Amino acid sequence: MKADKSIAKTKKSRQTAAKPPLRDVFTVICKTDLKVDCVKEFKFHPVRKWRFDYAVPEHKIALEVEGGVWTGGRHTSPKGFLGDIEKYNTATLMGWRVFRTTPDDLYKKKTLDLMKSAILNDFTP
Repeated sequence: MKADKSIAKTKKSRQTAAKPPLRDVFTVICKTDLKVDCVKEFKFHPVRKWRFDYAVPEHKIALEVEGGVWTGGRHTSPKGFLGDIEKYNTATLMGWRVFRTTPDDLYKKKTLDLMKSAILNDFTP
């Protein structure tokens, strides 16, 4: 006797507990070490869809992580480079201080020191 193929197989659904959203390491470091709220993927322009990789809105400080510097990523292509110039210049006109770093330097002391100096308005050459 052959099995009836008209009976549809049903998948058993698994119930999983909702996972809390992952916290971004750099924003946590800013909160614990610099005592400021840092926002990842912060939309700063009222019309354009531009976002900063990281921003401290209270101080109008932005940090852009320039990926692909060794592999020919978007930031180093002619179109990407020109787009970044427009974005950074517009942000500056809006009163933002935009700093740039690489993924390798994001968690290094020099980047945190840069952010701290910007927050405190303390530039020492």
